[in-house]
Amino acid sequence: MGLGLTAGEAPPGGHSAAARAGGARIFFPGTVYNFGPETFPLVGEDAPQRPLTRKGAIRVEMETMLRRASDDGARVLILRAGDYFGPRSVSNSWFGAALVKPGRRIKSIVYPGRPDAGHAWAYLPDVAETAMRLIEREAALPHFAVFHFGGHWFERGVDIADVIREAAGNPDLPVRRFPWLLVYLGAPFVEMFRETLEMTYLWRQPVRMDNRRLVAFLGTEPHTPAVAAVRASLEGLECLA
Repeated sequence: MGLGLTAGEAPPGGHSAAARAGGARIFFPGTVYNFGPETFPLVGEDAPQRPLTRKGAIRVEMETMLRRASDDGARVLILRAGDYFGPRSVSNSWFGAALVKPGRRIKSIVYPGRPDAGHAWAYLPDVAETAMRLIEREAALPHFAVFHFGGHWFERGVDIADVIREAAGNPDLPVRRFPWLLVYLGAPFVEMFRETLEMTYLWRQPVRMDNRRLVAFLGTEPHTPAVAAVRASLEGLECLA
């Protein structure tokens, strides 16, 4: 059994007490925000955590609290991944908040990053399946378990546009640049824009999660083919006719 935690919730102190009392393991879906560019391009579970963003600092603080809870008897599972996407991902996903517009048929693809910088995406159903497989092996997990999920890796980040084109059945969809200038101009007035600007370093250089520990433990990582994963996401976001 696992207790799910997500970013933005209250500190996990109460959850850890409940987990200890119920004999449960706390499951925390992590991100790459914990890490600075000195750990790139391949980020391991034990890489130093020196975040450059406010969200990253919050993530590090939450994981630190979970580590302390583990020292106090709670069992913890952290599964970190790249950018999440899926049929219900909207405001909390670059896929649904930038690349496509939920609820609208795709007319173009907006890509936020440097085209040749590699980028990792994590399909939510695959992440969920991975978490369940890890939890099913509870007896073999360490008290404080941390794994990285590889997901879908694009050596040239912009190549995800080709997958979207194939999934949408439209090979002629144009790729447009993300309006970073507008975000920059609006940053002094809009907090969300300021936080978005903090993320630019994740789009300017390759960032890949090292999943060798996960594969060694499970034997394989759940992996839906990219086109099928993107098509399901587009359908769920109501981007297809």
